[in-house]
Amino acid sequence: MKKLSILYFIFPLFCFAQHSDFIHIDQFGYRTNATKVAVISNPEIGFNSDLNYTPNSTLEVRNALTDNIVFSGTIQQWNNGNIHSQSGDIGWWFDFSSVITNGSYYIFDTSTNESSAIFEVNDTVYDNIIKTTSKMFYYNRAGIEKAEPYVLAPYVDAISFTQDTAARDIYDQDNTTTTKDMSGGWFDAGDYNKYVTFTESTVHNLLWAFTENPQIFGDDFNIPESDNGIPDLIDEIKWELDWLLKMINTDGSVHIKMGSRNYNENTSTPPSINTNTRYYGPTCTSAAISTSSVLAHASKVLSQFTSLTTYAQTLEDQAILCWNWALPYLNTDTLQENCDDGAIVAGDADKTIEEQREMAITAAIYLYALTGNNTYDQYLIDNIDDSAVIADGAWNNYNISNIDALLHYTTLNTVNTALKTTIINSAQTAASNNYSEYFQFNTLDLYRGFTNDWIYHWGSNQAKANTGNLNLIFKKYNINTSSTSSYNLKAKEMLHYFHGVNPLDLVYLSNMNSYGAENSIKEIYHTWFYDGSQWDNEDITDYGPAPGFLVGGANGDYTANPNLIPPYNQPLQKSYLDFNTGYPDNSWEFSEPAIYYQSAYIRLLAAVSRMEEDDTLNNDDFTILEKTLKLVPNPSKNTFKIETPNLNYANVNIINLNGQKVLELSNFDTRKLIDVSNLADGLYIVSVEVNGQLTNLKFIKN
Repeated sequence: MKKLSILYFIFPLFCFAQHSDFIHIDQFGYRTNATKVAVISNPEIGFNSDLNYTPNSTLEVRNALTDNIVFSGTIQQWNNGNIHSQSGDIGWWFDFSSVITNGSYYIFDTSTNESSAIFEVNDTVYDNIIKTTSKMFYYNRAGIEKAEPYVLAPYVDAISFTQDTAARDIYDQDNTTTTKDMSGGWFDAGDYNKYVTFTESTVHNLLWAFTENPQIFGDDFNIPESDNGIPDLIDEIKWELDWLLKMINTDGSVHIKMGSRNYNENTSTPPSINTNTRYYGPTCTSAAISTSSVLAHASKVLSQFTSLTTYAQTLEDQAILCWNWALPYLNTDTLQENCDDGAIVAGDADKTIEEQREMAITAAIYLYALTGNNTYDQYLIDNIDDSAVIADGAWNNYNISNIDALLHYTTLNTVNTALKTTIINSAQTAASNNYSEYFQFNTLDLYRGFTNDWIYHWGSNQAKANTGNLNLIFKKYNINTSSTSSYNLKAKEMLHYFHGVNPLDLVYLSNMNSYGAENSIKEIYHTWFYDGSQWDNEDITDYGPAPGFLVGGANGDYTANPNLIPPYNQPLQKSYLDFNTGYPDNSWEFSEPAIYYQSAYIRLLAAVSRMEEDDTLNNDDFTILEKTLKLVPNPSKNTFKIETPNLNYANVNIINLNGQKVLELSNFDTRKLIDVSNLADGLYIVSVEVNGQLTNLKFIKN
């Protein structure tokens, strides 16, 4: 069996044992000052219920290179030992946030010899992960050679889909006069087709990922455009924009998708050996509206780069053209809801009337932000109730593109005051009521990334990622500022879910073991890495799929094969199987990647990787208590007090930078002063526990 020739770290022999199925951590690691909480599980319901684990009350954190103990602490039982319904497990939390020295570590249970995966602690722990997962879009490019050094040797491939330069109308297949150049763009998901309407959330999320955290997206991601003076994420987005421009007709109408006419065409691996003619679909109102939205947003972002000024103007012109073509359909209520008739096989790219009207609100906002033309503002004023976010209070993870645009509108220099107030008040109400627990960290999920049961459907990983993004959007726009720390923690825990803090102990990214994960996805449903191909499974075939593809995730709605357990008839978070077989098992309902899953994840990853609060002294952004704690005074020479509303007694531990407890106070009266006069000068972690919930604050003794 061939293995990828990437070496991550070399560890002593004692670290090569298989890590525990019961100790769940972010297998890549944690930023220095981030919350670090391992989940300890004992399965009760589901396919692994025959396993049993009773952890020691005290666990250790050990240096993976020296095996020295750097921290030991007690575990806290989750929810009084009750079973977590979404996973079928009972469990405990182990907070090791005081481990803040850069290094490689693992968690160890001395009573059972169970150990976690090895993880890193440093502030750049996710930098290589961002580069690798962003490369997914390069692997999914059509019309370009995949060559070293831009891809790993097993994934070298000649130019794919050169026939797209001569695509034809699906309704007039033999007419050579319909030939158009529709080359470029990204494969949408597991097939090789390309869909205009599916780019909307994808490109918007990527543009916001860059805008919110530009420092993480360098010009060194190892793609052909690297070192051209433009951040590589922008270059990657431009690849898709170039294709979108080709899908626009001179009147502003837009073809909705392009691909193959039959399921048995263009289904070979690798991509370059597919030569069947491909076709473009009909023009649809949904395609024009989504394209207008994406191009307007992209024009604004790309215009900041001098070398792209002319290109940005082209994007603006085409965005306006598409809007003007679609506007009569919007005004006369004649939008096309059943435009994609399936003549091009695979996914239905249609959008409902309601979805198109909401996309139009998003497009109008970006056009107004771009041009300042009041006609777009007036459209918003007249049609704001087309947004379910405003009309129905649907501030949730399914409306991220519209939420981004609405809150962005409130920051523009000249806006309608009443509309701005309506938007902000609606967001404030949603955050305050929080009826569906979309906002803020809570303790409802043993695995710490709570989302409601209905989110575990086909593509649940996109919904999970966008839940984290939703919280960071509310933080960015100062919606309920008292919740900032809780928004941050919610986002971080969503990220850890993807990296192994889930009941499957699985990193939901393909082939990432060489990048630090010890248990990552081995198979994805993707035509290139098809079942039985040499790229099928990294353990049983030559290579496995390319690294960094995010799969769809757990799907509690799966019914295709009741004999396949898992994923059938499992607790929601266990409704996943690492496989890629097609019909009738329908693995695409779990293991298919998609550009919109990927973009949501990358936006979340970029935000957490550069979260400023991690570096702010005395910040309690990582608290898991829903209270505000302060240490006063801080710094202090002799004494300090834990200042908090409505809290009298707590367990308090003071821990030095070596992970040693230097002071332990049980059931301490927080109205009293804590004497630290005997401690050496330096930085300490003050860990405060109330009812099994912990918060960690930094304290300076001087």
